[in-house]
Amino acid sequence: MCTYYEVPGREQLVMHFADVPEQEWRDKMSPLYRGPFLRGKGVTARELVVGQWGMIPPNSKTHVPTGKDGKRLSTVNARREGMAKSWTYGGPWRKGQRCIIPAQLYVEPYWGTGKHIPWQFERADGEPWGLAGLWSEWTDPATGEVVASYTMITQNCDNVPVLNLMHRPDPKRPPDMQDKRTVVPLEKTDWDTWLHGTVEQAEALIKLPTLALFVHRAKDPAQQVELPVLVQ
Repeated sequence: MCTYYEVPGREQLVMHFADVPEQEWRDKMSPLYRGPFLRGKGVTARELVVGQWGMIPPNSKTHVPTGKDGKRLSTVNARREGMAKSWTYGGPWRKGQRCIIPAQLYVEPYWGTGKHIPWQFERADGEPWGLAGLWSEWTDPATGEVVASYTMITQNCDNVPVLNLMHRPDPKRPPDMQDKRTVVPLEKTDWDTWLHGTVEQAEALIKLPTLALFVHRAKDPAQQVELPVLVQ
């Protein structure tokens, strides 16, 4: 699960994504902060809009995501395996409400030393990430305000070196069944297909990244550790 990322600067957003909206957002993103995301506009165009990171489910009584029983939910990440049938994500997925989340870097927890060490992941080519997501809109029942929100899609990475070292291991599960999660990076050449293509075309773009795509290191240099040398 990814719960922290950093938004590219405005020049980078314009260069790689679209004109920036007037609304304000947080550059260092955590759950329920407002951040920019790219969505389709019309048949072929794109637009950068601002919404809450943490999708608001249908019939939620508050912008803080809650389930049918009124309990708070974590909706910053959508598991790709179940999102099509999910009460929260199923509608946006079937309607083609897919988005791309700009990120200069994102952070995952490394537990190889027995404690949480934040590791940051950037693109090796220096460009920002375009991470796959879903978006929706929710109407506040008290005020009538329409609030945009989004979620980041995750996928299993148990068999991907380095990525499978992130997140706390479950001692009850074997190494190849830990259900470690990672984000879904999209290459620029696939952005239009993700935003405007069919569900089947979008599904085909959810795939594991290669290690050559990444530069990764401890967020705090003082906590840097040598990871096992593994080949993908």
